[in-house]
Amino acid sequence: MAIYEKSPLSPFLIIGLGNPGREYKHNRHNIGFMLVDRLAERLGITFSRLESRALITKGDYRGQRLVLAKPQTYMNLSGQSAGALVRFYKVSLEHFLVAYDDVDLPFGMLRLRPSGGSAGQKGVISIIERLGSQEFPRLRLGIGRPPGRMDAAAYVLQDFPRHEAEILPQILDRAVEAVLTFVSEGLVTAMNSYNTPLDIDQ
Repeated sequence: MAIYEKSPLSPFLIIGLGNPGREYKHNRHNIGFMLVDRLAERLGITFSRLESRALITKGDYRGQRLVLAKPQTYMNLSGQSAGALVRFYKVSLEHFLVAYDDVDLPFGMLRLRPSGGSAGQKGVISIIERLGSQEFPRLRLGIGRPPGRMDAAAYVLQDFPRHEAEILPQILDRAVEAVLTFVSEGLVTAMNSYNTPLDIDQ
């Protein structure tokens, strides 16, 4: 479709995945929301509009237009909002980045990828279905595996424990830098710079 073709006028659409509602705010599953909140703070903008069933805000970074979004549909229906925003803003899929939690990565690990499957992440499944494509960049934010035999669905809906919550701001700041590098210097540079373990002591 024409809206997915590369365009120098296409804004960057950065979507963080999570669940709306105060009871979910600090859950592991909401680390995507936490990232775009941190990114908005860095850019000096605030989420103040509801559009296409998402809270959105707009800004600029080094001459690039950005739209940040937090779908308000609950995780497994994220594609409803994401698809509508991609179409409304005529976003090239190479300018579309989805950030979300990943239990298959250790806590604190970032992994940028240019495309790929969902690995069972329901928000990403929904987005792939709505777009009819999995050819879009994504930022996977490691939250680690559930302990013992705990169900993954229960694990992701728990808040970060204190020892993780204390270093979460450092992790989110690094993820913000990864997103801004993606916007300003491209995905390959961002991958080369940030697809490495976080040195907590740095």
